[in-house]
Amino acid sequence: MKKNERLDYIGKQLVQNGAVSIKELAEKLNVSSMTIRRDLRKLAEEGILKLIPGGAILKRESNITDEQEYTVTKAQLQMTKEKIKICKKAALLVQEGDTIVIDTGSTTEHLPGFIPPNMSLTIICYCLNTLLSVYRHCKNSRIILPGGYFHENTLMFESPEGISLIRKMRANKAFISAAGVDDKLGVTCANLHEVETKRAVIESSDTKILLVDSSKFGKITTAYFADLKEFDIVITDAGIPEKYLKILKDLGIKCYVA
Repeated sequence: MKKNERLDYIGKQLVQNGAVSIKELAEKLNVSSMTIRRDLRKLAEEGILKLIPGGAILKRESNITDEQEYTVTKAQLQMTKEKIKICKKAALLVQEGDTIVIDTGSTTEHLPGFIPPNMSLTIICYCLNTLLSVYRHCKNSRIILPGGYFHENTLMFESPEGISLIRKMRANKAFISAAGVDDKLGVTCANLHEVETKRAVIESSDTKILLVDSSKFGKITTAYFADLKEFDIVITDAGIPEKYLKILKDLGIKCYVA
């Protein structure tokens, strides 16, 4: 198992159990205790966990505001139950024969697990965690991966050539993530390197679907990539502020609460 896969596994175990044991992780992942200690130190440096004798415990959630602080591993530990519910709802919109785009992020990675495995689709994705999820769950789908430079904090592949490929294609539906949704300053992400790819996806897709948990509303992060009115559907959880339910209704945007 590669380092990023180990970190992903450790993060999910922390979410589920609140704590992890070095000995148990080493046995489960078939690596040395020293390797697990290095992995835990890296996650501790990112502010995800606190080291304790023989293991680690999960730290409380913290707001993500910019590219220097953002990592997918850290984001995976926030609003996890809500993100899973959102993707379960989103999967109901996928139809046989669709071409879909699955954006980068810690929310969208859950979507492939709820798509019927025998459904015939074309899936465009450009993020390692999403690619692995599509490969595992969508056995009857054609996968298109626009490649490029690998950004470790987002697990995203990005390049001018990849963006050009997306612009040449057309998708029925795009499932797009965001780090912030504000009624005045628009929809934002934490990383500037995401912006051009997200714009290409929006311009190449028929139905634009924003997948965001309720903590993102009223939040502004570094990189603007769209106005809220550019989306056709928003899928979120029951914590969405009433203010934003009204804003979405006034804009004519369908809002599904998972």
